[in-house]
Amino acid sequence: MQTTPVRAPAEAGPAQQPISYPSRREFLEPDWRRIPAYKDVTPEEWESALWQRKHTVKNLRELRAALGPLLPEELAVSIERDQKERATMSVLLPPQMLNTMNLEDLWGDPVRRYMLPAFADRLTTWPNHPRASRDSLHEAEMWVVEGLTHRYPTKVLAEMLPTCPQYCGHCTRMDLVGNDVPQVEKHRFSIGPKERYEKMLDYLRRTPSVRDVVVSGGDIANLPIQQLEPFVSSLMDIPNIRDIRLASKGLMGIPQHFLQDSVLQGLDRLAKKAVERGVDLALHTHVNHARQLTPLVGKAVRKLLDMGFRDVRNQGVLLRGVNDSAPALLDLCFTLLDHAKILPYYFYMCDMIPNSEHWRLSVAQAQTLQHDIMGYMPGFATPRIVCDVPFVGKRWVHQVAEYDRERGISYWTKNYRTGIEANDAEALTRKYEYYDPIDTLPESGQAWWREQPKAA
Repeated sequence: MQTTPVRAPAEAGPAQQPISYPSRREFLEPDWRRIPAYKDVTPEEWESALWQRKHTVKNLRELRAALGPLLPEELAVSIERDQKERATMSVLLPPQMLNTMNLEDLWGDPVRRYMLPAFADRLTTWPNHPRASRDSLHEAEMWVVEGLTHRYPTKVLAEMLPTCPQYCGHCTRMDLVGNDVPQVEKHRFSIGPKERYEKMLDYLRRTPSVRDVVVSGGDIANLPIQQLEPFVSSLMDIPNIRDIRLASKGLMGIPQHFLQDSVLQGLDRLAKKAVERGVDLALHTHVNHARQLTPLVGKAVRKLLDMGFRDVRNQGVLLRGVNDSAPALLDLCFTLLDHAKILPYYFYMCDMIPNSEHWRLSVAQAQTLQHDIMGYMPGFATPRIVCDVPFVGKRWVHQVAEYDRERGISYWTKNYRTGIEANDAEALTRKYEYYDPIDTLPESGQAWWREQPKAA
């Protein structure tokens, strides 16, 4: 008589993993009183949006005054040179964000590396890719009205204003956003805000194929709630609009803004109307390192979720020296989800703006990072790493059609037309190019690029 074999009880347990969980990082508000200029600042002042904006650092002189001896002189000189010779964005740094930097090692601090770039951070041989451009995603070419980019079949981007509470060195909209710097004279909107907003709404009323609007800028944290609320409320009155996403790095950079009574009341009214109209209302923020998340950020997020916002999501950017390792990315994702209640959503490859080569990663490096973070987070909270390909849009980094690793040229395809390709018969069969940073290529690839200017 044949008997069924009995399986012995399993003795498996937690295995030793390349990356450990839980994180040892403490979720707390760093003590701002360690910063010389803030040593007498009260909690009430620190949590005031007005105080934060009034004391935002706008230049090197104010940075020196804030940090005093905590700012190494060599770093100060290097930041000053960078502003004169390389930077595409001016300095703008709220105290809240300055307080998340490691003041014991500012040279190596990941937040400093992208919020206060120094000349010594930049590459000397290839500081700028030959194919870099001011509007690297060609968004302005796809404006259907000034400031309204219709790039995807069912989605539009509404650029409401050209300012932010903070300026990131790698800003993809450096063409339009912020103050002029020696390297870049910024473009300006030619139509006043009230007329522009009405033109945007009129286009959306006439275009039923659009269901999704990203309300951005700049940053909606710089748009008075008295202007933001009526615009978003009007979007909800358009029957075809089903998703509205408010975009604000300011949620992390100056969470105090989102804790003001008037802002909370306006956003609460919008959240209630969204529920009534069956519209999904979400907020997208931009956090690149776990150090930038503090209890004040978590407090603001919980207010939004309690109102009825569908989600608060993070769209970070992959940056060398900031978050270009699996441990750093997962540390950020765990902190986002476990403490701040923000959903890890996307990590973009840094766009090909001028002087960004020292931040950018290759497609191959991004593919490796996507592989290495899989399995640690729930599927819904595992961020997608995407390449925003010029004239194409977001593509998961493994969707590349062809890849010449020697020359660092990847080729991508797409399945829809933008507004500027209505009569382009080859738009859906063409292959579109994206370029790796040249310093990541083998010597043969770098030699090839050195010859290109001569050939041109």
